[in-house]
Amino acid sequence: MHFFYDAVTRIENHAITRWKQSGKKVVGYTCSYVPPEIFHAAGILPVRLRGIETDGMEIGDAYFGPFICSFPKCLLQQAGKGEFSFLDGVLIIPGCDAMRRLDECWRKAGEDHQGIVPTWFEYFDVPHKSEVHGMNWFVQEIRNLIERIERQFGVSVTGTALRESIREYNRGRRLLKTVETLRAEKNVRVSGTDVFSATIAGTVLPREEYTRQLEKWLEDLSGRDPLEGEKKRLMVIGSIADEIDLFQLIENGTDAVVVAENLCFGVRYEGNEIPVNGDPILSLARHYLETSVCPRMFGKYKQRLALLREKIERAGVEGVILQNIRFCDLHGSENGLFQRDLEAEGIPCLRLEREYGPLKETGRIKLRIDAFLEQIA
Repeated sequence: MHFFYDAVTRIENHAITRWKQSGKKVVGYTCSYVPPEIFHAAGILPVRLRGIETDGMEIGDAYFGPFICSFPKCLLQQAGKGEFSFLDGVLIIPGCDAMRRLDECWRKAGEDHQGIVPTWFEYFDVPHKSEVHGMNWFVQEIRNLIERIERQFGVSVTGTALRESIREYNRGRRLLKTVETLRAEKNVRVSGTDVFSATIAGTVLPREEYTRQLEKWLEDLSGRDPLEGEKKRLMVIGSIADEIDLFQLIENGTDAVVVAENLCFGVRYEGNEIPVNGDPILSLARHYLETSVCPRMFGKYKQRLALLREKIERAGVEGVILQNIRFCDLHGSENGLFQRDLEAEGIPCLRLEREYGPLKETGRIKLRIDAFLEQIA
């Protein structure tokens, strides 16, 4: 776990530093709709951007204002301070309106803070529906992205290279499926904090290195003894979360363990492999658009609720924590629907509104979690 914890607690971890020192390129991206296989096939390290290690909000507040999600504000804060200077490019995705505005705010901040906008600073659009018209658009967006990558970095992203990258990422998906099977056992042998750290690490590490470490960790897990004491089995869902602090608040010093989650950085698509036959671009488009369970997508609430029910039943979940970052209308609204439908089925739920980064209120959140655990028999 030391390897994974280094990756998830630092913006520029040691693996990224080694990658840069070898003369290779690194590109940051902001959303799970981006197929990282494309960058992998180009020999570029794709790094999911995170706002961890933020210690102030003076830059983010200046360009975003007060009434907006604190996650993109933390990203802008870190960009303005030069914490993303190791990046050779950035790809912005409109996961929501706040993230869409990150594109224009980052560009504007670049006029006042020289050097914080990489030479390659691009926008990748994503439809809000996956039907035929939306899928055709998304396929073309992927093709356009590949052309821009080839032109900027002087590389060639071939169909053969894409298929090999898909195979490599599929290996990781199979390993994560095994991890999910282990954590769903009656006698839990791994904490939710460890699992969450391992999954986040996959978004910021060179893929082959990550897969090797994941295999070693899985071998270790298979031989572990169960966690001590009776544990209340929880699930965490909602807004983007990439800080292990939230899971530590839930598990450290309590009789609870997180056995499932449905988070943007977590294990959502375990075992959902991408076909390597046929057109790899179409296969990537279908995987990243059609299987999405993000509330930004129209008409898929029943699909998202069914996924939660399946995970709850499989992992024996006894309570669900529905968290959202303040001003996150997408998850804040949908969490209310989830609470209504899950509690109607007898599943206890706790709704938490929180801040991301330096504004987070750990004391208040800890009190509410402890009170919730007391309600679970």
